[in-house]
Amino acid sequence: MKTAQQLVAEAKAVIQEVSIEQLAAYLAQHPAPLLIDVRESAEFSQQHISAAINYPRGILEMQLANHPAVAASGCDPEVALAQLAAQPLYLICRSGARSALAAESLQRMGFTQVYSVAGGMQAWLAANLPVQA
Repeated sequence: MKTAQQLVAEAKAVIQEVSIEQLAAYLAQHPAPLLIDVRESAEFSQQHISAAINYPRGILEMQLANHPAVAASGCDPEVALAQLAAQPLYLICRSGARSALAAESLQRMGFTQVYSVAGGMQAWLAANLPVQA
C-alpha cells in the first residue's frame, strides 16, 4: 500500500513543476493565462490568484470541457479541449501536492504543457505576491 506522500512523489517524478517566480513572470506576460486552482471551493473563495479558475481536484477532469477557453472557441467541444491541451496550463493548490497529482492526470489525458506550481499558494503568499479575496 502506498501513502499519499508516495503518490505525490511518484507524480512529481513524471511532471513538470514551476516556481512561483516562474508563474508570476508568466502571468505578467500573458493577458489571458491558463491557470487552474485545484483547491476546494471554500479554500479558493478565501483568497486566490486573480487569473485563476477554480476546478477542485476531485472534479477537474470532468470540468475541463467547461473551461472558458473551450467554451469561447466556438469549436466542437472535443476539438476545443484538444486545443486547450496543447497550450501551457498551470495548476496550483495549497502546497503543490494536489496540483502535482492533477498534472499527472492531465498528462494521461493528453495535455502536453501542464505545469504544477511548486509550493502552491503557501509559497505564493509567503512571497507576498498578489491575491484576490
